[in-house]
Amino acid sequence: MSGDADAPLRVLIVDDQALMRAGFRALLDAEDGIEVVGEAVNGREGVELARTHIPDIALIDVQMPVMTGIEATRAIAADPLLGGVHVVILTNYGLDEYVFDALRAGAAGFLLKDTEPAELLWAIRVAARGDALLSPAITRRLIGEFVARPPDRTTAPGFETLTRREREVSALAARGLTNEEIAAHMVISPFTAKTHISRAMTKLGARDRAQLVVFAYESGLVTPRER
Repeated sequence: MSGDADAPLRVLIVDDQALMRAGFRALLDAEDGIEVVGEAVNGREGVELARTHIPDIALIDVQMPVMTGIEATRAIAADPLLGGVHVVILTNYGLDEYVFDALRAGAAGFLLKDTEPAELLWAIRVAARGDALLSPAITRRLIGEFVARPPDRTTAPGFETLTRREREVSALAARGLTNEEIAAHMVISPFTAKTHISRAMTKLGARDRAQLVVFAYESGLVTPRER
């Protein structure tokens, strides 16, 4: 996100459906503080435009020709020059098999394409701050639907360097708690909770809170039965 507090949020739209792109652009162009910097019709073009425009947010459809949304997300996450680009995956299908793969690939979260306009605008601002676009309710649904049957456990590089406090806040975040709820649970300030989470993300190389949740489950720090 731009260091200039008055600068508009720059958004890239990546979707192979022209009507969807037009609808998103019309909504975003009408909103103060948001600027659409480009449109792409497939994942490969989306990655190219991301490198050209360096947007704050890339709204990426999960299923597209040439390069899927998950492949595009993975390419953006792997590019050091695009470290500030937050990917929000768009899907028609809700909690389908693509969602958790998208989070593993580096997406900040996901939205249904039929989401309410106000929710889309809110989501863009949340993701641009680097926060996970996963409400506690959505996090718990993800746990129930997908994390209960993850692939083989893998430990994220840097996991062994986490302090006890950092592991504790990571586990609580993975259960869907907000910073305020984590602070109350641990009897610390919300600022301290946020600091622990930020340090854990840095050590694990997590782009945002969504990836921290993924790492917590894949590393076995928490399990679905602990919800």
